[in-house]
Amino acid sequence: MARPYDVRLRWHRTQIHGRAVGYGDAGDGPTVLFLHGWGLSARPYADALPSIAATGSRVIAPALPGFGRSDPLEGDYTFDGLVAWVIELLDTLDLRAPVAVVGHSFGGAVAVALAWQHPDRVRSLVLVNSVGGSVWKHSRRGERTLADRPWWDWGLRLPGEFSGRDYRKVLPVVLGDLVTNALSNPRALRRAAELARTADLREELRSLAERGLPVSILWGSADKVVPEATFLALCEAAGSPGDIITDAGHSWLLADPEGFGELVTNSATVQRTLAERTASWPGADDPDVTATA
Repeated sequence: MARPYDVRLRWHRTQIHGRAVGYGDAGDGPTVLFLHGWGLSARPYADALPSIAATGSRVIAPALPGFGRSDPLEGDYTFDGLVAWVIELLDTLDLRAPVAVVGHSFGGAVAVALAWQHPDRVRSLVLVNSVGGSVWKHSRRGERTLADRPWWDWGLRLPGEFSGRDYRKVLPVVLGDLVTNALSNPRALRRAAELARTADLREELRSLAERGLPVSILWGSADKVVPEATFLALCEAAGSPGDIITDAGHSWLLADPEGFGELVTNSATVQRTLAERTASWPGADDPDVTATA
């Protein structure tokens, strides 16, 4: 097994229908597709992803459309468009076998939509501080969604995410990536932010759980961007207890790349074991039996 510091992301460019795509590639083995969070590209995660590749996986980490070195989507910025773009990328890279998908924040919602629309292309999901659960908080009037959350509340809480000492090393990289994306394609940032704010993928996630897709949900207890109510809504939809990382913020995987790699690797091992056991159960070939097992 390779050591994490012996593995590095190699940066490449390709094209989808004549439009540029930038992506990172590391390791060798079954493919893990990593989808980054809002406002960033794959580059700030360069220290976190090799720890996954070092366990015997090939990590593919694209910059989503309109971010990093990837040209924006043509037409509307929707989950349908993003999913079609991801499938085109996988086909372009000749990755036609099912992949494990790890999504952080906005990338988690894209991952859920991808698995729901193309179940034959996804073998497991790991959602890290993901949007898509929709719930902001509960009040006397009932459930309030993230779409109800004022923009100023998001703005006030986001800077606090990077105030900790652990973020000092990664903060320049994160800010550099965010500023570059904001200057080069502010429209993509606005459209992605609105899509993240209004995303409600609980029914899709519930359907995936019923199909038996292995899903792991990770959340940092100090997350000021995605609230606990969103995390719990995702867990309820997936029928999963989820895992809470103590004293970890929204972007904890940037500050603790080794811990992130270990958690994702452990999640993948558990998912693989469950999948193998499920496949050996009587009636496993019957979709009705598998869905209710």
